[in-house]
Parts: sequence; C-alpha cells; structure tokens
Amino acid sequence: MSDKPQFEFPEAVRELAERNVEQARSAYNQFVDMARKVQDTVSASQGAMTSSAVEMQSQISKFAEQNIQANFAFATELSRARDLKEYMEIQQRYAQKQMQAFAHQAHLLGRLVAEAAQKAQNR
Repeated sequence: MSDKPQFEFPEAVRELAERNVEQARSAYNQFVDMARKVQDTVSASQGAMTSSAVEMQSQISKFAEQNIQANFAFATELSRARDLKEYMEIQQRYAQKQMQAFAHQAHLLGRLVAEAAQKAQNR
C-alpha cells in the first residue's frame, strides 16, 4: 500500500489561500487598531462605568482577539495542507484546542460576573 496521498492540493491553490489569509489578517489588524482607539475614547468619556464593567469589557475584547488570531492561524495552517487527510487532522486539532479555550474563557467570565455581583451586593 502506498503512503502517497491520492489527492494533493496544487501549490498554486495553497499559495493563493495563504495570501488571502494574510490579506484578511492585515485588514483585521487595521480594524482592531481603529476599534481600540474608539474603545479608549468611549472608556475615557464614560467615567460612570464601574470597574467591574470595564474589566469585563477588557477581558471580552482580549478573548475576541485571541479567538480571531486562533482563526487566522487555523486558516493559515489549512491553506498549507497538502492533502485531505492533513486538512482533516488540522481541523480536528483546531476544534479540540478551541473547545478548551472556550471553556477557559467561560470560566474566567463567570468568575468576573460573580465578582461583579458580589461588589454590587456590598454597595
């Protein structure tokens, strides 16, 4: 039995996919820079925001950025897959990794919400 894959993605297709991912990453980074500036302006103008709300907002923004970066890394890795078997293995690893990340993020956000509720109750 041959170890050679029966179907291989052409190099030109992989290169095109990788360029598209990099262009999307560049556009995303520009968007994030602009969004951060807007968020900083809004946060500075809303002195009434509680520290808990600011902390949750900051953590949610970090999680969103981490998840998007993970998606870009995933897309880049997929664009380099040489065959369907490797493509499926990459998807499986990504799904497992993201499920762990989501569980961790949910735990941290749950803790922040509980802390905010405790602070609000003590007022």
